Amino acid sequence: MNKPSECGNTIVNSSKCILLNKQWTVKNMRKNHGWAAFWQKKQYIIAGTLVILAAVGMTVLYSRGQEQERKQLEQEIAAEMDTENQNVAMEEETEADQVASILKPQTQSTETAEVEKESEEADSGQEEVAPTGNTSQALHFAAEDGILWPMEGNVILDYSMDSTVDQYKYNPAVIIAGDVNSKVYAVAKGKIQSIETNEVTGCTVTEDLGDGYLAVYGQLKEPEFAVGDYVEAGHVIGYVTEPTKYYSVEGSNLYFELRKDGVPVDPIEFFE
Repeated sequence: MNKPSECGNTIVNSSKCILLNKQWTVKNMRKNHGWAAFWQKKQYIIAGTLVILAAVGMTVLYSRGQEQERKQLEQEIAAEMDTENQNVAMEEETEADQVASILKPQTQSTETAEVEKESEEADSGQEEVAPTGNTSQALHFAAEDGILWPMEGNVILDYSMDSTVDQYKYNPAVIIAGDVNSKVYAVAKGKIQSIETNEVTGCTVTEDLGDGYLAVYGQLKEPEFAVGDYVEAGHVIGYVTEPTKYYSVEGSNLYFELRKDGVPVDPIEFFE
């Protein structure tokens, strides 16, 4: 609104002029006050926006700093692990070298001792005795040399082929009383011919003594040898087990039979 410039000389005109001036002044003040309020609000908005932007910027910077610290920490841990692995590998290699240096002289000394032993045996002309096992051996049994008792104990049922016992059955063996788990020994040098189980004598081991003689051990458990093994006199053949129903009256015992060319003979005549 334009300010009035000429109001005249009269009182009326002067009053109108004063009134117009006041109205103009009031309107102008209101207009200025509106602009001031607008600019004040705009300043608040700008200030708030700046604060928000500053907070976002700080958050971004903090996140980047944390990420860098994490990556740096991971790199340091990886470097420490690599160093530790290298140290462990070096220690293991050192220990392996030490063990090898210790074992090598021992191995050499063992080989030297074996060579010397073989030379001594060759010079002395002594024949090496075949060890017990599957090594082939020539079997020979002389009746006059006799056999060992297969177990300590009393004979509770004698060998009998001309009289009947146990419901008209002949007894081609001797029955020796013994506790369960008692050791049963090889009566002579021989070869394990068979290991079988039947309802009369239970687990039964047959040993070939040579020259047509066989030793049969019944009522056994846990045989110590396999078929084809060679045994020496006095070696443990197995252990006494619970008797079968055919020998339950006698209690736990060993069934021992001696055969010549497939025919039972009296073992008592051969025992030493």
